[in-house]
Amino acid sequence: MDRTALLSSPLGELLLASDGEALTGLWFAGQRCIPAWLADARRDAALPVFEQAAAWLADYFSGRLPSAPPALAPRGTAFQREVWVLLADIPYGGTRTYGELAQCLARRRGLERFSAQAVGGAVGRNPISILIPCHRVVGAGGALTGYAAGLARKRALLALEAGDPSLLFPFSE
Repeated sequence: MDRTALLSSPLGELLLASDGEALTGLWFAGQRCIPAWLADARRDAALPVFEQAAAWLADYFSGRLPSAPPALAPRGTAFQREVWVLLADIPYGGTRTYGELAQCLARRRGLERFSAQAVGGAVGRNPISILIPCHRVVGAGGALTGYAAGLARKRALLALEAGDPSLLFPFSE
């Protein structure tokens, strides 16, 4: 049975989900793409994986590079999970464009090219915000585009990773 917990953050309340062993979801409250079935999940903030996620996020939001994240088990199609692996490879403070991710995926698959739009669709369905850093994906030329929790949060997360936490306090959308 899935379990959930709520956690406060400088950018608003977070909803965490777990299968009891690993983190299966992390969303900002009210963002799009939160699965409807989570409404029936049991609240259980005492799970060790939630405590590990909270500690990781506390380090992250304080501007420290967090150590290893808790166990992650994002739910999605094989293609989505392949893209999410690429997201996890984007270093703290770095960014990649949708096109760069598509090129990387094409190379891994032995193809000449791959659709940046398809990659964008998978990025947008990332169920574990921040820990699988979809906020590090930008449009061509570095334009801030698409973030399910809003561009103000994306801007704040990128600024935090660049060493400027001023957009976190006080945060407003």
